[in-house]
Amino acid sequence: MSSGWPAAPAVYEIFTWPWLTGLSRRYGRDVTLGDVPGEVWDEVAVPGVDAVWLMGVWERSPAGLAVAHANDGLQRSFREALPDLAEADVVGSPYCVRRYRVDERLGGTEGLARARAELRARGVRLVLDYVPNHVAPDHPATIEHPEWFVQGGPEDQAADPAGWFTVAGRVLANGRDPYFPPWPDVAQLNAFDPGLRDAAVEVLTGIGEQCDGIRCDMAMLLTNEVFARTWGRYVGEAPAAEFWPAVIERVHRRHPDLVLIAEAYWDMEWTLQRQGFDFCYDKRLYDRLAHEDAESVRKHLAADRDYQDGLIRFLENHDEPRAAATLPGGRGRAAAVAIATLPGAVLWHDGQFEGRRTRLPVFLARFPDEPADPDLAAFHHRLLAVARPVREGRWRQLDTRGWPDNQTHREVLTWAWHGDETPHHIVVINFSDRPAQAMVELPWPRLAGRSWRLADQLSGQVFERDGDELAGAGLYIDLPAWGSHIVTLS
Repeated sequence: MSSGWPAAPAVYEIFTWPWLTGLSRRYGRDVTLGDVPGEVWDEVAVPGVDAVWLMGVWERSPAGLAVAHANDGLQRSFREALPDLAEADVVGSPYCVRRYRVDERLGGTEGLARARAELRARGVRLVLDYVPNHVAPDHPATIEHPEWFVQGGPEDQAADPAGWFTVAGRVLANGRDPYFPPWPDVAQLNAFDPGLRDAAVEVLTGIGEQCDGIRCDMAMLLTNEVFARTWGRYVGEAPAAEFWPAVIERVHRRHPDLVLIAEAYWDMEWTLQRQGFDFCYDKRLYDRLAHEDAESVRKHLAADRDYQDGLIRFLENHDEPRAAATLPGGRGRAAAVAIATLPGAVLWHDGQFEGRRTRLPVFLARFPDEPADPDLAAFHHRLLAVARPVREGRWRQLDTRGWPDNQTHREVLTWAWHGDETPHHIVVINFSDRPAQAMVELPWPRLAGRSWRLADQLSGQVFERDGDELAGAGLYIDLPAWGSHIVTLS
């Protein structure tokens, strides 16, 4: 882990353009990154937030915007999110980057610098995007450096018009991954080209001068194995060196404390951690929390601590459905307690705390009007504040046991953060839709011989327990459906 960051940071993602649109409506004037009111930065930089990811600040592509206006499927998705859609609401995808310059409509480079200064004054770091796999079809490099791109011939475009396009007489591939159709608004970069790797170093270094961390979009697509499988004969034999280690080592010479976050899928987290990323998306845990049971989560958390320290946990982001829609009610709160108190980083998404339910397509500049849930917001802000001091020391899952006529302990997730001889904090979550009881086994003999005060950081409840009982029989818990405790021992 780079030295300038906390070991387990909490990152707050803001969808920059619609966020600024909402602020402009709130204040009755155009608000850009350079003149966001201080009270708004105070609202963002709440206790427990270590970094803000301003998603989508780079210059968007007119060519990509034209594709968005012409694509019927995209237009349908826009109207589903914004029934009163207007033409001005469609501004193009932030992942169809024309140049890595801050869009002037968002405040430009100077506006971003002011935003970073406001965050830094509040002890909060700034994260920005990098899209390594593709650029906009009108990116200057498509003409100036065609060798950086996957190229085909007229026969390829004739056979697959959706997968190829022509620029300055050359046939270039549209960006894609190996499992889905091509993206119609982007040009595919060639990860095997040495010049492209040099250019990636320069781009990342330039971004690193403007922020403290970079989230790398679809990072696994650039690994030799995946890239070769995706593009085959069009790119030739894989080079001896992998893309990311060669690039990251050079970037860190200039920015040694720059944190790199990989969007990662297909169980490639460990590969990307070894290739130099500080944190990788834990999509597998997201799927288990959203769709599976306590036992599935428990098995996932049996991985080595070194691996878990390099994961970033989440319940939603701009690519996933809103948590309030997919994990409604108690399940969402139980899952939030889990990701907030596990090892590794945690990613929260703007609107998640307030219970927004509409996932906005990234092409749009305005959120739909949705009522906020003040109770849910208060819960999340409380959780965010108490989670930071909890995650100190060593972490371990704890075992539970039940009774012959009551096996609901199997629905209980529990772990502790602890020192050598006693736990500091114990987290207990009933990850089910029915009440659960369990004896939580505490493997610390030094608990015996004294009384202990157990303070629940979420509810404010305080319990007194005999140390001999805790060290022997364990900690008895009785939780309602989806209930949880974050207990501090003293």
